[in-house]
Amino acid sequence: MVWESQQEGGQGPRRQEGRSREGAIRMVRRSQRRKLQKFTRLCGREEGLRVKRSCPSCGPELGVEEKKGKGNPISIQLFPPELVEHIISFLPVRDLVALGQTCRYFHEVCDAEGVWRRICRRLSPRLRDQGSGVRPWKRAAILNYTKGLYFQAFGGRRRCLSKSVAPLLAHGYRRFLPTKDHVFILDYVGTLFFLKNALVSTLGQMQWKRACRYVVLCRGAKDFASDPRCDTVYRKYLYVLATREQQEVVGTTSSRACDCVEVYLQSSGQRVFKMTFHHSMTFKQIVLVGQETQRALLLLTEEGKIYSLVVNETQLDQPRSYTVQLALRKVSHYLPHLRVACMTSNQSSTLYVTDQGGVYFEVHTPGVYRDLFGTLQAFDPLDQQMPLALSLPAKILFCALGYNHLGLVDEFGRIFMQGNNRYGQLGTGDKMDRGEPTQVRYLQRPITLWCGLNHSLVLSQSSEFSKELLGCGCGAGGRLPGWPKGSASFVKLQVKVPLCACALCATRECLYILSSHDIEQHTPYRDLPASRVVGIPEPSLGTGAPQDPGGTAQACEEYLSQIHSCHTLQDRMEKMKEIVGWMPLMAAQKDFFWEALDMLQKAEGGGGGVGPPASET
Repeated sequence: MVWESQQEGGQGPRRQEGRSREGAIRMVRRSQRRKLQKFTRLCGREEGLRVKRSCPSCGPELGVEEKKGKGNPISIQLFPPELVEHIISFLPVRDLVALGQTCRYFHEVCDAEGVWRRICRRLSPRLRDQGSGVRPWKRAAILNYTKGLYFQAFGGRRRCLSKSVAPLLAHGYRRFLPTKDHVFILDYVGTLFFLKNALVSTLGQMQWKRACRYVVLCRGAKDFASDPRCDTVYRKYLYVLATREQQEVVGTTSSRACDCVEVYLQSSGQRVFKMTFHHSMTFKQIVLVGQETQRALLLLTEEGKIYSLVVNETQLDQPRSYTVQLALRKVSHYLPHLRVACMTSNQSSTLYVTDQGGVYFEVHTPGVYRDLFGTLQAFDPLDQQMPLALSLPAKILFCALGYNHLGLVDEFGRIFMQGNNRYGQLGTGDKMDRGEPTQVRYLQRPITLWCGLNHSLVLSQSSEFSKELLGCGCGAGGRLPGWPKGSASFVKLQVKVPLCACALCATRECLYILSSHDIEQHTPYRDLPASRVVGIPEPSLGTGAPQDPGGTAQACEEYLSQIHSCHTLQDRMEKMKEIVGWMPLMAAQKDFFWEALDMLQKAEGGGGGVGPPASET
């Protein structure tokens, strides 16, 4: 870029005073230019930094001798770096990013922490701390520039996203939770915001209330949870995992940080209960499972252990104190070598993901167990906390759990679905239940995955600068915008997704999308090895690890030993029907084997109806 200093011609009255003033101005400018060249030590390269531009319509640019009266060109690289950073910091964030992509010089200038510090101060004047990380100011500025909470109502004529009122004190958005009338937002510094009366109903249509008020519910929060059911009517209380300073000895000033769980009434934000733990126990996540009278709080420690305690929500509003027992969960008691990385839950089941990518399941009701696994063979009603391991082909990164189906995403970006498929919520193209994880082959590398009551949503990257929302399952009530009849495959929904969308959630009334971009968080997807793409078929998900070429043979030998252990022919026929249901066969193949086994059973006089056994229907 070339900057030219235009010398002002003396157009005023021809007086001696004016000529002397103009001469003085020229001398001052000449001395300033010399000082600037000496300061930047670029005097010898001035000729190399000059750029001559030519315009096709106006002809070539004039030479230096022909434009002596117009001054000498000055490169922006001659300016002090502090001055350039100060000027660039006034640009909008979008223009700043675009300017940084023009050349190497502007890329270094636009990526300086000084520029992002000034931008962060402009975006969030009340921000006291820039946070942590390798690039704290840049991370903080982008978090506050991209933060936003959007929603789209399922009913009514309005089919577009609306943006909520953003709390000025929020340092980005990390998590959110909608309730019946309010919304709770957790930022990256541990401040939990309570957006009161965020939604109002006007003529049957959900709208954001423009005069929405937000208050700081609590500080130092790590995580929060509420009733895991999709219907927000049941979310009466909010459980917040936070860190508080507690006095070591009564009467002294010394204190230490202790983790605690505070229970708030979601309708008013009033705290009704608080439980404090010993300072040696530090937690990082909390989830809920069970009914209101036997609500189990599952707490994940920093070491990867799971603790639980039971609370009766019907007695929380009574002004009294009592002691609850904190016990180690069976997944950590019987499997002490496991280190749980994250967990998710619904009303009757819990899913654990270890740091090695393993998945363990807890199912507490027989109906949900049958929907998820297709059988009740391994279900023990007397020991519902015993974890069940899922056999998977690769390391699992994150998961989603609905009422009776689940979704898993592995390290290669592949999506696996399992469970009830009555409405096509698995996205496999049919409505057949899956008792084991089944890959959805036409979807790869999702940003996030969400499973609801009878539909599923996937947020994916359609191109470099756009994202799209895909959905499958039941479309009643507008749950799949643009597909009122639903779909058994993942289809693109008519929703304009924000560029920095990172999380989503759907209730009975509307769809929520959280927007926030963290430059230090990236999904570590790997490229699928060539041996798994072409040439070598993938092993079954239920036969063990994919690295074991003899896994299928070992499974068949186990099946044969089970058949051999049966004493009568009828028992062997029934066992064979169960084994056919377990094997990874196509639906037509399973129907063929079941029909053939029924024919053989009838020929032997055993009777029996046509089709799979009762445990497989």
